[in-house]
Amino acid sequence: MILVLFFCFCATAGLIESSSLRTLDKRLDCNQSNLDNCKMRNCSDEPMTVPRKEAPIGPEWDSAHLGVWMDEQEPISVLNVTWKLKADAGLFKLQGSEIRIMDETTNQSMCVQFSFRINQVLNQEKWKFSMDGVVVEPGHTYTVSLFNLPEPSLGDYRISKQITIPGCSDRRIQSSLPCLQNGSLWDPLMSYNITVDREHKKISVIVDFNAAQYSEKYQVSIQNPGFLDSVFVFKENKTSLSVTFELGLWQLSQCEMLLIIQPFFIRCKNECLCLEKMLNYCPYYPARTLFIKAAAGLFIFGVITTFVIWRVSHKEPVDVSSSAAEEQTETLKFKERKRVLILYSRDHPLYENIILKLCAFLVNKCGTEVVLDLLDSARLGVLGSIQWLEWHREQIEKSSDKILILCSKGVQAKWRAMCGDKRIYLREDVGSPVGDTLSPALSLIIPHFIRSTSFKKYIVAYFNDISSEEDVPSPFHVTVRYKLMKQFEELFFRILDAEKHKPGRVNLIEGLSEGQCQLCPLGKDLQDAITTFHLYQVEHPHWFDDEVLESSELEVGESLAADTTATFNGGYEYDSSQIICGKNVTENRLYMTE
Repeated sequence: MILVLFFCFCATAGLIESSSLRTLDKRLDCNQSNLDNCKMRNCSDEPMTVPRKEAPIGPEWDSAHLGVWMDEQEPISVLNVTWKLKADAGLFKLQGSEIRIMDETTNQSMCVQFSFRINQVLNQEKWKFSMDGVVVEPGHTYTVSLFNLPEPSLGDYRISKQITIPGCSDRRIQSSLPCLQNGSLWDPLMSYNITVDREHKKISVIVDFNAAQYSEKYQVSIQNPGFLDSVFVFKENKTSLSVTFELGLWQLSQCEMLLIIQPFFIRCKNECLCLEKMLNYCPYYPARTLFIKAAAGLFIFGVITTFVIWRVSHKEPVDVSSSAAEEQTETLKFKERKRVLILYSRDHPLYENIILKLCAFLVNKCGTEVVLDLLDSARLGVLGSIQWLEWHREQIEKSSDKILILCSKGVQAKWRAMCGDKRIYLREDVGSPVGDTLSPALSLIIPHFIRSTSFKKYIVAYFNDISSEEDVPSPFHVTVRYKLMKQFEELFFRILDAEKHKPGRVNLIEGLSEGQCQLCPLGKDLQDAITTFHLYQVEHPHWFDDEVLESSELEVGESLAADTTATFNGGYEYDSSQIICGKNVTENRLYMTE
């Protein structure tokens, strides 16, 4: 068995937050030899100038050092800059020096002015000065400029250099607080155990790993071609975590499975360092059993092939008419692999689990290709919500694929916020690796939806055990609303662009009619997830209000509000009160569809 263990950046893993440019503990070291005093000054103020012959010449660089110092009991990465004055007669024209430091990443600047005391014999080593403890951010580039005072009215004696602070992979600053909050020293020490139950044809994978200090949430996923199972786990003051996956051997098309552990640190959030490992379960599965399965498969394949050849050789010639062509087209339509973009609101962790179970059911049981933000977070992080959604919408418009809108309390609340109600921030949106993608999705699709003469691209549904008709936004009242899982078969006919009822007969899809979905393991997992959330709602009748963050809880979310506003608009301007929020518009839509 070949195991591959490596760390990877899921996207461009970098620091998300940045602090203002400052000195350590906001203090200056003014107790240097030959230094009269030093002070912070406004960088926009112009320094004093004199004629060129009365101005001292420029200073010289000595060194720049990077390190980690303690600031209010927290380790912080700092930059120390040292320069020296030329020991010549120009020193007696010198009044001081000024150093300017600018963060090229944030355009923040800091200026400090030093005043000197020239009263001793010139000695090169005594005319060396430094500015220590400048707090810097990993990965940022700083421009450091230095000049003596007063400056000449003509010419320029300034010297400058650019200093790029290395990323958190650099051992000099790995222990600083920004890097720790970015997962620089996380050592998961991951281990796993695989057991195979041959009698019940099941496989169990138990994954254990160490939690990190600054990550409360983890997403653990296991993947195989055509299969995905993913769960969220929370640290809750524990130092190690354990996740168990129960799989049916029939779900796995290959021996190798990809295990991914995705942490969510305070700074990097959805772009954090993740752990990937390839697992191979075949060594745990007896070779004799594999041989028997392979032999049985070959035997069945031979029987089917023989039967098909016999049927073809004994088939009477038929006229290739239009009816035969139509029958062939109908068959191909059912065999075509459809793609569905799923839009939903992250109302609660238990609801997210339902969405993931539904995706697994659609992919593995129904053979449907699913597009979901949580399953494409890397590309979504690079493109941004609007670009990612617009690209998928355009692809769907050009094809026979569908957009499935799963309505819930969060969908209705965000829709009302678009129509003028107070904007809400859900706990799961704030902590999600992809943020709130529903609000920008509604802003994109509803203008297209209400202007469309046909709604065949859009499917509206809700889980009737945990949601209701009241959770469906008013623009979607003009189309069919499917109740899941009771009407899942009808919904799947819509995905296939097929008719359930035809003259003289009713078409059925094996395993998807009412009451049959939960008979397979994936359907049972989905139904169990729905039941779990339903029981939680019964025990916590105010669960949705508990998920809405108050302003006092949004200290880390103020930047989220600005980002959400930018993403929400995304460059598309429209008057929501005239286009999608008024009663008259609903009447117009009804008129258009008649």
